[in-house]
Amino acid sequence: MFRDIIQLMYPAVLALHSWLRWVVLLLGIAALVRSFGAARGGASRDAMGLLFTIALDIQLLVGLTLYLFLSPNTHAAMQHLGDAMKTAPVRFWLVEHPTTMVLALIFAHLGRIKPQRQALFLALAVVLLLVGMPWPGLPYGRPFFRLP
Repeated sequence: MFRDIIQLMYPAVLALHSWLRWVVLLLGIAALVRSFGAARGGASRDAMGLLFTIALDIQLLVGLTLYLFLSPNTHAAMQHLGDAMKTAPVRFWLVEHPTTMVLALIFAHLGRIKPQRQALFLALAVVLLLVGMPWPGLPYGRPFFRLP
């Protein structure tokens, strides 16, 4: 019964994660633009950065749910870790994607607590998001919009 629930949840949570990436990316770009354009210490800059970090935190929780509990691909790769690390697309999902996204999260939060360097940290976060996303056409690529 538990496996049946997971099989039902996996496509929906994966679709949520896929769609939420665009919200996170747009908020990250908006926060970065505001960090350059807003007056020093302005409320609008602060609010956009806060929305970005909240969305990124939610995206991380959804991603961790997929990674740790729901993804049959992750579970299969963990069973054969040596072979998985030799295969570039599997390694991307097992190591590179999560690492890149956690680093983006760290930089986004650093941008919130270091206002004098906010633009730098937000830029690093957005670049890491772009690098770590599974763009169509890449060996590990995914569609722009996934449906459950």
